[in-house]
Amino acid sequence: MAMPIFLLLLGLIAPTFTLSSEVQDPKLVVQHVHRSINESRRNMGFLSCGTGNPIDDCWRCDKGWEKNRQRLADCAIGFGKHAIGGRDGKIYVVTDSKNDDPVNPKPGTLRYGVIQNEPLWIIFAHDMTIKLKEELMMNSFKTIDGRGADVHIAGGPCITIQYVTNIIIHGVNIHDCKQGGNADVRDSPDHYGWRTISDGDGISIFGGSHVWVDHCSLANCHDGLIDAIHGSTAITISNNYMTHHDKVMLLGHSDSLTQDKNMQVTIAFNHFGEGLVQRMPRCRHGYFHVVNNDYTHWEMYAIGGSASPTINSQGNRFLAPNRHENKEVTKREETPEDEWKSWNWRSEGDLMLNGAYFTPSGAGASKSYARASSLSARPSSIVGSITANAGVLGCRRGSRC
Repeated sequence: MAMPIFLLLLGLIAPTFTLSSEVQDPKLVVQHVHRSINESRRNMGFLSCGTGNPIDDCWRCDKGWEKNRQRLADCAIGFGKHAIGGRDGKIYVVTDSKNDDPVNPKPGTLRYGVIQNEPLWIIFAHDMTIKLKEELMMNSFKTIDGRGADVHIAGGPCITIQYVTNIIIHGVNIHDCKQGGNADVRDSPDHYGWRTISDGDGISIFGGSHVWVDHCSLANCHDGLIDAIHGSTAITISNNYMTHHDKVMLLGHSDSLTQDKNMQVTIAFNHFGEGLVQRMPRCRHGYFHVVNNDYTHWEMYAIGGSASPTINSQGNRFLAPNRHENKEVTKREETPEDEWKSWNWRSEGDLMLNGAYFTPSGAGASKSYARASSLSARPSSIVGSITANAGVLGCRRGSRC
């Protein structure tokens, strides 16, 4: 099993939990994930649940996952691999899906759990749909773990991760998210404040660090499905299934906000599915590792950016739409070629289908790519199997997940 390797490396590479969390030596991240992938390959020989997906093979082979839920926190990879969430805290059970009070949340509600100051691993007593009245302001060191129940956060404002650290969101359906109103919202037991209208993102990361979003299904929100801005960094977005949305993922607030220059995001093992238009992701300033994802639909483009981001695309599968004018994977936003030709964008080992093509730029080999590397890519030919279980897994208690 991969567990001892993760524990050993976590001991050798102890994280510093601050809001400035750029990975100083990405080679250590690459070595860490390369070892876990090799371990995953070895497991495939004798474990029927082995898939070659290093995150899943770290925990899904455990029949006792329900009793060992917090072990999941040791299975993260990429730039968000130190996101431990509520691993070191108590289990908190959501029992009340209806009584959402943004200022005085009741015990048993999701909002009450996520605002507490101590670490908590949050699970759900049964299937439920939670329609929030205002955006869900999370406190640091929290995990939202939907395994064992069919959990939907839908029909209202959704999740905000603002100036906090160590967040894991796993196994939740997030869809039909709306804008919030002008209202007071509590973000800790001892503080609430006035919030202006929220964007309507599925997950909004604003100045957050050490964030891991894994095995969620996201669709049809007012703004982005997952956005990360204003100095957010140390983020992994993995194993998610995204559908039916226009502007999928924004990473970096604006061309003028240089605070995002240290942003590092891993986007791995996701399935970008039907009904998507653009921004998978759209990047600014920072370092972005897009690895082993399955792109089966886009209407405009898949990966875009501005303000000279470094984009390292490796081992992805890109299936272009039938329209001739939309075959290109990449888009440089409102920038002349004499400027973007120096940006470091590369495609390495990607599989291009139905006429898809990636327009590279910048240095073929650059130190910037080392800062945008977070794991060792698998061959693009097996992306279909690696991403076959993207999205909510449908785990049920008492059985293997």
